[in-house]
Amino acid sequence: MTLTRNPAWLVVSLVCLFAPVLLAADASTHASASDKSNIILVMADDQGWGDVGYNGHPFVRTPEIDAMAKDGFVFDRFYAAAPVCSPTRASVMTGRNPIRSKVPNHGRYLRPQEQTIAESLKAAGYATGIFGKVHLGSGQPDSPCNPSGMGFDEWCVGLNFYDNDPYLSRNGKIEHRQGKGSVLAMDDAIDFVTKHSVSEQPFFMTVWFPSPHDPHQEVPDGPPLYTGEKQAGYYREITLLDQQLGRLRKQLRDLKIENNTIVWYCSDNGGLNAETSGGRAKKGSIYEGGLRVPGIIEWPARDLRGRTDVPAWTCDIYPTLLSMAGVDPDSTTGPTLPLDGIDITPIIAGESTPRDQPMGFWHQFQPGQLTYSDRILKAILAKQQASAPLPHNAHRMQKDVDEFPQFAETKTTGHAAWNDWPWKLHRINGKKFELYNLVDDPMEEHDLSGDPKRRDRLVRMRKELEQWMRSVVRSINGEDYQAAPKPVIVPTPVSMQLNSTAEAGMLDANSRILVRPSEAHSS
Repeated sequence: MTLTRNPAWLVVSLVCLFAPVLLAADASTHASASDKSNIILVMADDQGWGDVGYNGHPFVRTPEIDAMAKDGFVFDRFYAAAPVCSPTRASVMTGRNPIRSKVPNHGRYLRPQEQTIAESLKAAGYATGIFGKVHLGSGQPDSPCNPSGMGFDEWCVGLNFYDNDPYLSRNGKIEHRQGKGSVLAMDDAIDFVTKHSVSEQPFFMTVWFPSPHDPHQEVPDGPPLYTGEKQAGYYREITLLDQQLGRLRKQLRDLKIENNTIVWYCSDNGGLNAETSGGRAKKGSIYEGGLRVPGIIEWPARDLRGRTDVPAWTCDIYPTLLSMAGVDPDSTTGPTLPLDGIDITPIIAGESTPRDQPMGFWHQFQPGQLTYSDRILKAILAKQQASAPLPHNAHRMQKDVDEFPQFAETKTTGHAAWNDWPWKLHRINGKKFELYNLVDDPMEEHDLSGDPKRRDRLVRMRKELEQWMRSVVRSINGEDYQAAPKPVIVPTPVSMQLNSTAEAGMLDANSRILVRPSEAHSS
């Protein structure tokens, strides 16, 4: 572990960082809404671990991200929960592997039965907003799968990536906006922050940039950049989003609310350039380059500074933020269980060196579904302007979220991996296994699965991965929604709870509906 921080942090880490947790644990003492920290999640779309200046990229300019890394806390091994967009976004919302919530690939809708971080914080008194690319559901009013159904009060979003002059949905009303998509997302975000800065009510805001996803038509302010470089458009959009992050950080300072505002920056999957991905391969792969992304937290009031190589991932965001914000467990329900993320505040405080819970990845459980954001929203805008009857696009209101096809627990389709640091076990289409030591072999080039010296480890990790995969299948089959009410989360480290229910037999996929909407426990 590499961890540096100023000396004062050693003294105040327990008192300051965990004071809200201690207050929440005292039944007689509850923090008022105005005592809670504001929270902002910022996510890039397709930015790799090495596609920032602070990680040594040879030419891309990211002065604002670099400044945030200097002033904040950096995760050297931060992982997206999936190598493509929608699943990672679902993991942020739920703290769970995205297959559990029926988002196994891009374009799938988040089940409304899932408790989201926005719902938990809203119940704790937060104003909530989301801006930019969502790619988890509908943009129509009255859909249970729009951002309102996920717990957001205010939203202006695209259904997938977008570039210049996009069509966006503002709380269900479609707008054709003029300008660069990432700039427009930050315009909306700054308006939200400014409006809520004068209120005693804390806010939770998510800004998910549509860049640097292709087609790379947006350009940053200033003179032309990266002419003659490979993937110049990709890197120009990274500099553009860096400029937008700078606008946000400046606005927080101008409003004098930066001290008690937590800002967490990351990307939704590995980058588009394998050479700077921080590992083997790139976006779309379960190897390191498809999952490893930048990760930074900034929280000036807690003097949160340092750097760690202890692994963390997007599933950790939900439980960690509840703990950091001192959310009173009596005032809100917690996430749907079982969780795959943990509260990593002890890691940030330097009190816990190893990660005590492995991270499970699984891609291509099911194929993705295409989502053409501008095309879909433009068609809906025409119907809204013609006062056509609702819904305007019925089949996209909630897709198949109310269906519970029963997958066999033995299903192993796709590529899964079990990261029990520093060891990582791959299982490819159920049959092929590969084992790597990521400290000795960060590029995953030397498979140790056939090494007799590693047989005991291989057997143990295969068993753990198998158990976890069966748990994930039980979740997508609907088992997690049968018990109500949902458990309450206490803001302390959370361990993954694998369901120990005996196997209920093997049923063919799509054989029956397990839970109908009226029977399911809704969020």
